[in-house]
Amino acid sequence: MNISSKNSDTFSSDSGLRASDSQKIVIIKYNAGNIRSVNNALLRLGYEAEITADPALIQQADKVIFPGVGEASTTMAYLRKTGLNKVIVNLKQPVLGICLGMQLMCSHSEEGHVDCLNIFDEKVRKFQLPESNMENIKIPHMGWNQITDVKTPLFDASLEGEYVYFVHSYYVALGEDTAATTNYILPYSSALQKDNFYATQFHPEKSGSVGERILANFLRL
Repeated sequence: MNISSKNSDTFSSDSGLRASDSQKIVIIKYNAGNIRSVNNALLRLGYEAEITADPALIQQADKVIFPGVGEASTTMAYLRKTGLNKVIVNLKQPVLGICLGMQLMCSHSEEGHVDCLNIFDEKVRKFQLPESNMENIKIPHMGWNQITDVKTPLFDASLEGEYVYFVHSYYVALGEDTAATTNYILPYSSALQKDNFYATQFHPEKSGSVGERILANFLRL
């Protein structure tokens, strides 16, 4: 597969979703960096989301997206200061964490050595370069990579082995909540799922038509 031909800003229009499928979608507003790109991806699917930090609006939504690009300890401090940490962990509707959002849903992160939301009983660790590094591996893990062993309704069978877009220096090891696996330095969890909480380490909003299909699956839950 020639991943260089992929365009992270291009989405197909065959998602099977229609704007008439009315549901309230909320993107949690906090000090994260990729909120607008997630919103734009939803708009390309024909959906308008509300970007808000209002606990009542978040709790009333049909679907909640918890994106994020940033640093774990400062972001957790912000969530605790605003009370959003308690709002997020008590949500009952489908929730999708993206990138930093997924890491913050874990129990602890080595980035700033901070306790997180503990939705997933997993620790977030920093990638370590192999001693020989004959392949000149770089950190952060940046670019296209495969997802394998896909599970849960977030991924249908056709997504097995597809390529998605990553930018991260920290990872979650394989565990009981692993919903997809990616190999970079070592095999790790590129997606997690537990109860109503779903999460991806990769950026579906930057993953072309594959990312669109994953977002569409989430919106169908």
